[in-house]
Amino acid sequence: MPADTELNEWLEMLRSPDVSDRLVAIKMLQHLGDEDALEPLIAALQDESSAVQKLAVTALWELANPKAVPALVECLASTDEEIREEALSALGELVTPDHLLLLLDALHRDDANMQLNVLILLRKIHDAQSLPYVLPFFESENAQLREAAVTTLRYLNQVERCQEAIALMSDPDENVRRSAALTLGHLADAEVVPSLCQALTTDADWQVRRNAAKSLALHADSAAVPSLETALADEHWQVRKFALQALQKTPADQTLPALVKALADEYSDVRRDAAIALGILKNPMALNALQQSLDDPDKDVCIYAQRAIQNIQEFTPETSHA
Repeated sequence: MPADTELNEWLEMLRSPDVSDRLVAIKMLQHLGDEDALEPLIAALQDESSAVQKLAVTALWELANPKAVPALVECLASTDEEIREEALSALGELVTPDHLLLLLDALHRDDANMQLNVLILLRKIHDAQSLPYVLPFFESENAQLREAAVTTLRYLNQVERCQEAIALMSDPDENVRRSAALTLGHLADAEVVPSLCQALTTDADWQVRRNAAKSLALHADSAAVPSLETALADEHWQVRKFALQALQKTPADQTLPALVKALADEYSDVRRDAAIALGILKNPMALNALQQSLDDPDKDVCIYAQRAIQNIQEFTPETSHA
């Protein structure tokens, strides 16, 4: 059958009053991948059947024609969650910096679903021009929007200071604080490191404390060492592990006793990072403890303990026969 004839057959079926016919037609149009089906598929996004709408989104995603982007953006406000998710996935591959103004216009829509999904898509464009449009959501009554906004901030190029993001470290919602803690790792305000240190040692949510440690590793600021040392006694091993990774960036002899104690932690990830930290610290007083870690039941811990011993011995040759 000639391609045009086959295309017209399925386009005709797409106008059928029977929803099952329309579904078959879209599947076949998706299979054909013919650009002449673009406009009919865009029109199918308005079909009375949500199943047809969703399949039309998928077909347009595969066509990958940028002309479909405005219509797909409208789907981000669909009352059907599956359609919103499919459209978001499609747009995640289709949007480019050329669509920035389209997305910012959509952000003004009084629809939480649209706003949430557009905030997510802005992370792909990375354009700092988005900042004035993102900041108002930091004060939204909707915690999901506050979380999405502070996460998006992390993806915007050339944004180094943002007092509003620091304020979210006191947000009543733990998910917002978790995202804010990660975003602060990319900001340079003077209050960032003190705020992260406070979160690391006092926040009630362990994931906030863990994320604060991750961000402090990025800052590698010696002012955070006392708080990181305190965090080595945190009840959650994930916090202890990332505090150790931050201390690897800011070696300080004052942490030696806490690092040696961490070699006996019940979790092997913590013991391994303690061995790495001691190797970076290069303090010969750690050699005896590291020698004992060579018998650790975890192979990685043994390997990193051996490397730490070598680092220390190379740094202080007189200890090479210790």
